[in-house]
Amino acid sequence: MTSLSVETLAADAVEPITSAGHAQLGIAVLAGIAVIVLLITKFRVHAFLALTIGSLALGAFAGAPLDKTIVSFTTGLGSTVAGVGVLIALGAILGKLLADSGGADQIVDTILAKAGGRAMPWAMVLIASVIGLPLFFEVGIVLLIPVVLMVAKRGNYSLMRIGIPALAGLSVMHGLIPPHPGPLVAIDAVGANLGVTLALGVLVAIPTVIIAGPLFSKVAARWVDVQAPDKMTPARATDDLEKRPSFRAAVVTILLPVVLMLAKALVDIVVDKPEHTVQRVFDVIGSPLIALLAAVIVGMFTLGRAAGFTKDRLSSTVEKSLAPIAGVLLIVGAGGGFKQTLIDSGVGQMVLDISKDWAIPALLLAWLIAVVIRLATGSATVATISAAGLVAPLAADMSTSHTALLVLAIGAGSLFFSHVNDAGFWLVKEYFGLDVGQTIKTWSVMETIISVVAGGLVLLLSLVI
Repeated sequence: MTSLSVETLAADAVEPITSAGHAQLGIAVLAGIAVIVLLITKFRVHAFLALTIGSLALGAFAGAPLDKTIVSFTTGLGSTVAGVGVLIALGAILGKLLADSGGADQIVDTILAKAGGRAMPWAMVLIASVIGLPLFFEVGIVLLIPVVLMVAKRGNYSLMRIGIPALAGLSVMHGLIPPHPGPLVAIDAVGANLGVTLALGVLVAIPTVIIAGPLFSKVAARWVDVQAPDKMTPARATDDLEKRPSFRAAVVTILLPVVLMLAKALVDIVVDKPEHTVQRVFDVIGSPLIALLAAVIVGMFTLGRAAGFTKDRLSSTVEKSLAPIAGVLLIVGAGGGFKQTLIDSGVGQMVLDISKDWAIPALLLAWLIAVVIRLATGSATVATISAAGLVAPLAADMSTSHTALLVLAIGAGSLFFSHVNDAGFWLVKEYFGLDVGQTIKTWSVMETIISVVAGGLVLLLSLVI
């Protein structure tokens, strides 16, 4: 079983920083999470600060010395950023190249030109799923909103019939498929194999996005029958470009890291000889760092230079792609610190001890924990990171495939019922011109369907593999 980071988390094998009993640790967990929830929801404190303060509060309530709590937090923060920070940065660069070069628009226009009528919702889910691979959820929404509104107006479709499939495609990619931050951190935390997780994630994602996207959009369009608002139709980012990459070049560039990582997983299964030359080669080119770096380098030519970008423009695009992810990196890092504080406090072992007496599958437990944290904090990433820290010990005796399913169960739970404490909720509400009730009937229900369907599929897979 391989881990995402070069080395395993240093503090995973450290003795607990407190000798508190299960009751005190349970109270400490609830108190720590409550602090985070209150700071994020009531006092509008940035998630990075909330997670930092919540980690210190967790250690204090657990009776741990403050200096040891600080060491646990900083160790987890450093290990997490070391494991996924570069990957998040490379993903951001690839996404920015795709958007600014017109590659994303080329994919959209090509697919829309071949779709029409009843096929349009299916075309939208395909567009969102492909573009959503390298893009953060918020970036994907901003990129696709002009397309969604344009298609809804041009074809006289209900906004929900077009918008829900696009949102479903983006959301499923965000919650289940690396290289998005949540799945990457969960893979790192539980020691899952990235290639296997990616393969199983795609297997779960396809039926999930079909049910929550094109199929649910029929119901959503009846519940909330609205047309695209005129005032929210922004200009497309690449309307001023004289040329842009070809459809084939854009798709190949996006799928390159996915293909490389899946190829590594396949070779690991077929060859299964760590010293074999073929396996060693694929272990290198299929590692997340090399796969994403290769895609970025290729993208500079197939996307950037194809759009006529000069060397200075390419450099500027890369630079601009990194600034917006500073907050994401800090949140992910602080979430890793909170996770490590949970582990070092003995909370993970406590969950392991308690769950032995429960007649509840580990995968369902992981899903439920992620659901609770998601409902409380509103953040899918925070829910994924925190839940992964709590259930990491459960992966110790799991097979490679079941450890990957544990990651997917956490990711599925982290998407459950987005509501007023989630930034994505308000983003969808404002762009689509909905009121709060309409947003709950459409966006929130769609997120819940994704969570439940994906969680159910993970449990079914666990019975057959």
